[in-house]
Amino acid sequence: MNTKKYNTLNNFYEKANALRLDNLYKEAVQNYLNAILIDRNNAESYFGLGVCYKNLKQYSKAIKYLDMATQIKEDYYDAFFELGICHQLEGENCGAIKNFIRAIQINPENPNAILQLGISHELCEEYDLALMIYQKLIENSPGFLKAYEQKSTLLMKLNRYRDALEILNLLIKRNPEYYKAYAGLGVCFEKLGKFSTAQRYYRKFLTLKPFSSQTEFVKDRFKELVNRKFDNKHLKIL
Repeated sequence: MNTKKYNTLNNFYEKANALRLDNLYKEAVQNYLNAILIDRNNAESYFGLGVCYKNLKQYSKAIKYLDMATQIKEDYYDAFFELGICHQLEGENCGAIKNFIRAIQINPENPNAILQLGISHELCEEYDLALMIYQKLIENSPGFLKAYEQKSTLLMKLNRYRDALEILNLLIKRNPEYYKAYAGLGVCFEKLGKFSTAQRYYRKFLTLKPFSSQTEFVKDRFKELVNRKFDNKHLKIL
C-alpha cells in the first residue's frame, strides 16, 4: 500500500474510532466503510463497524462484520466476545456459546467471556451448567465480583434463598460497599420470613445507594415490611 493510500486509510480509521468512542455511531459507520473500501483486509475496521452496528441495535449487520473480523484475524478475542454478545441480543444462544468458548480459548485468563458463557447457558435454561460455570469462576477468579452477583441472582430465581444468602455474604466480605448485594440479602431474608433482618439490609442498600435502578423496588419492599410490622402490632393491641 502506497503512503498516500495508507494515510487516507489511517485518517478514516482514526476518525471512525474517535466518533465511536464519542457514541456517534452513525457517523463512525461511514468512516469505517470508507476505511474498508481502501483496505478490505483490516480486521480492526470490521470490528469497529460491527461494534457500531451493535450499539445501533442492528445486530444482524453487527454479526456479519464482526464475523469478517474473525475471519481475517483468527485470534481476535474482542471480536469473538462481541460476536457472542450480539448473538445473545439476537436470542441466538447457540451462536453466543460457540463464540464465547472461542474467546475463552484465546484468552482463558479473562473472566468476562466465562461469565457471559454462563449467562448464555442460563438463557438456554441450562441452570445447573450455568451455576457450575459461575462457581468455577468464583473459585478461579475470587476477585471477580460479578460472578457472585450472577450466581446469587440465579439461585434466587430458582427459589434457593439459603444458597443465595451464602454467596451474597461471600460477596459482601469481598466488598462491603457492593450495594446490590444488600438488596439481594433483603429479598432472601424476606422470602425466608425474617422480616426484621430483611428491613435492615434494605435500609443498608438505601443508605449506600439512594438513587439507582433498584431504589424504587427496595423502597417499596421496605415500606411493605414497615406496614406489615405496624399492622401486626395494631392487631396485638386490639
